[in-house]
Amino acid sequence: MKKHILTLTTTALLAFGITHAKADGEVVVYHWFEYMPQELIEKFTAETGIEVVMDTFDSNEAMLASLKAGGIGTYDVSVPGDYMVKIMANEGLLDTIADGELENKANIQTQWLDAGFDPGRQHSIPYQWGTTSFSVNRDDYTGDISTTDILFNPPEELSGKINMLDSQGEVMAMAAMHMGMEQCSNDRKKLQALNDMLEEAKTHWASFNSDTAKEVLVSGDASVGMIYSGFSAKGREEGANIEYAFPTQGFVAWMDNVVLLKDAPNRENALVFMDFLLEPENAAAVTNYARYAAGVDGVSDMLDEELRTLPEGNPPASAGPATFIEVCDEQTQAVYDQIWTNVKK
Repeated sequence: MKKHILTLTTTALLAFGITHAKADGEVVVYHWFEYMPQELIEKFTAETGIEVVMDTFDSNEAMLASLKAGGIGTYDVSVPGDYMVKIMANEGLLDTIADGELENKANIQTQWLDAGFDPGRQHSIPYQWGTTSFSVNRDDYTGDISTTDILFNPPEELSGKINMLDSQGEVMAMAAMHMGMEQCSNDRKKLQALNDMLEEAKTHWASFNSDTAKEVLVSGDASVGMIYSGFSAKGREEGANIEYAFPTQGFVAWMDNVVLLKDAPNRENALVFMDFLLEPENAAAVTNYARYAAGVDGVSDMLDEELRTLPEGNPPASAGPATFIEVCDEQTQAVYDQIWTNVKK
């Protein structure tokens, strides 16, 4: 886990026209790695006088485990994916945002205002959204990549050269698509078949890693990598000859969200931070940096031109459906947790 404390000196604050005599406290953020430009954090501190203290995680599940192991009462906000917002709310880990506490709530796009994982946005605001699939180095493989066979039943030339995300929700969702089954199944035969398929598939995988998903493709250490759409775009910008796949079986859609945590030690500052991120200019800065899409109105005119034509953001007609990760009931989830444990052995 990395910790960064980002502050500006009084001289720098004055240069921005801010008259705070000293920083007005702090906000403690639990965030994904490489997901917010430092310049935006500096802008927030300059405008508000609030220091940003940031720890990072590399999967929703790691974040949840850390919060349940003592992080509640330490962090103010976190940035879980869509399905994890629902899980955290069900486990009582989130605070409720009262009406009127966020001045910029009206900036949220209508399609994301009443999200199924957080109806009425009681606990969260949208951060960025995108997809998860896989990218293939076209110097290493020139065949058809519009199939999840690339991950789960790869051709011989790709065997042993595949990096998978260390993310249970996304790997298991893609595996269910590959098998043509529902995500939260109680059918023992289907679950056994899913387990057997994954046990065979993992013999073809070289690694499980989320925080270097882009780097292993850029370096050539992996020929195939399960990856987030924005990371794939960045990998191509860094010179890797990679192509992002939209399998006919489908791919994962997701939205990351900033949530207000229960017992946030700096609750008022957390709300200021969330309101700041709902300003179109600031949401656009995140999108231009991360190469995903914002859930805020008024952003499009401030985006880099190339974002409009990114291959990762424009699925072909042959692509399967984009599907959000589902939250299973506790008994069913326990079975999936055991399958995941077997996969990671």
